[in-house]
Amino acid sequence: MRQSDDDRFRQTNWPGLRARLFHLYFRLKRPMTFGVRGLVHDADQNSVFLIRHTYVPGWQLPGGGVEVGETAIEALERELLEEGCIEISGSPVLKSIHFNRLASRRDHVAFYLIQSYRQAAPKLPDREIAAAGFFPLDRLPEGTTPATHRRIAEIFGNAPVSPDW
Repeated sequence: MRQSDDDRFRQTNWPGLRARLFHLYFRLKRPMTFGVRGLVHDADQNSVFLIRHTYVPGWQLPGGGVEVGETAIEALERELLEEGCIEISGSPVLKSIHFNRLASRRDHVAFYLIQSYRQAAPKLPDREIAAAGFFPLDRLPEGTTPATHRRIAEIFGNAPVSPDW
């Protein structure tokens, strides 16, 4: 069986290098680094939507950078649609804004809670997304990043999540 170019690329390139290159690209593209992340909560199933990127390890909340001329809500709507085919149908609630000194000296991320949404029609998968889905709060997937665990705990007021963190 012959490997595709994408498979060879993923196997031969160090994930840390790809993450640094993507981050450098985004920092050069945007004059300021301000990002948004959305915690999409399915109250009926008590689950949250998480994604796994192709260029960094771990499960995370969906989101990304705010483009020039775009509001934070517009960026959140765009990112959720691109990464998870999720359309926001209500008003997202701003829960917190954090300074991410590990990314840069000027990187801030706003976290929103989304409880009113609908699944959009499936589209071609985004090349930067390896996997995505809803996970019960008490059984988050292995590999969920510590920062994602902290944000979920903060947003839900230390609601019970996976006991192994």
